[in-house]
Amino acid sequence: MHWKTLGNTPFLPPLYWRAALKRKITGTTLPDSGLRCRVTVDPKAVAAYRKVCGFAESPILPATYPHVLAFGLQMQLLTDHSFPFPLLGLIHLSNRIRIHRPLGGVSELSLSVHAHNLQPHAKGATFDLVTTVEDALGLLWEAESRMLCRGVKLEGEASDDELLAPSQVSELTRWKAPADIGRRYARVSGDYNPIHLSAPTAKLFGFPQAIAHGLWNKARTLAALGEHLPTANIEIDVAFRKPVRLPDEVTLLASAAGSSGELMLKGAGNIEHMLGKWRPIA
Repeated sequence: MHWKTLGNTPFLPPLYWRAALKRKITGTTLPDSGLRCRVTVDPKAVAAYRKVCGFAESPILPATYPHVLAFGLQMQLLTDHSFPFPLLGLIHLSNRIRIHRPLGGVSELSLSVHAHNLQPHAKGATFDLVTTVEDALGLLWEAESRMLCRGVKLEGEASDDELLAPSQVSELTRWKAPADIGRRYARVSGDYNPIHLSAPTAKLFGFPQAIAHGLWNKARTLAALGEHLPTANIEIDVAFRKPVRLPDEVTLLASAAGSSGELMLKGAGNIEHMLGKWRPIA
């Protein structure tokens, strides 16, 4: 892996322009390069994120917040001329985060992102977007987002590692996903993907109405679980099934509080929007 270290986090508007211009698949191999950068955590930005995602006040960062810190790096990696797939149209299939130590008292962090694990899929090809966060003591947090690019032709058999629907769960709470949550989440995360912003922009990409960000669904779920989960030595894995069309109401089902368990986010008509599980890091 060849690493490029940036002096600061990338400026997003040119990257969106670059993403809008690239619509074709240009290859079938991932670049063997990654990006690194140091960041400073802004308490005001964290507070705004907490409000949009439903997290309570705490000295510990929300478990999903490092994704926001790394978003610019991820955008630069995925819109680079060497990256073979167009960013617009990628589908976020699943997300796994690992919290090695409590995310408290953090201000200066080192981020890195790279892509690997290109695999055939029934509808194209998948790859993992890997993000790691380190502090002065070493590895603090890491994540893998599995992305699908439709239409890519790869040799080999598609693997089947989907999460199974949990059985020992009961309703914990429910909440409304309002029509403007895509725009509100975009303002605190930087993720202005058109499918999340409004019905007219979502229709350009084949959706009848705007859909909630997958990582907002995960963040809102972890906010609702609160002290249900440990604050460290935990791996939280979710699979995004059916998108949450805005506006909507969803129900969170979960197993009992503890070091491991399962969760499910459901909508009207028992639609499975998101399945998940948590457990100690192996």
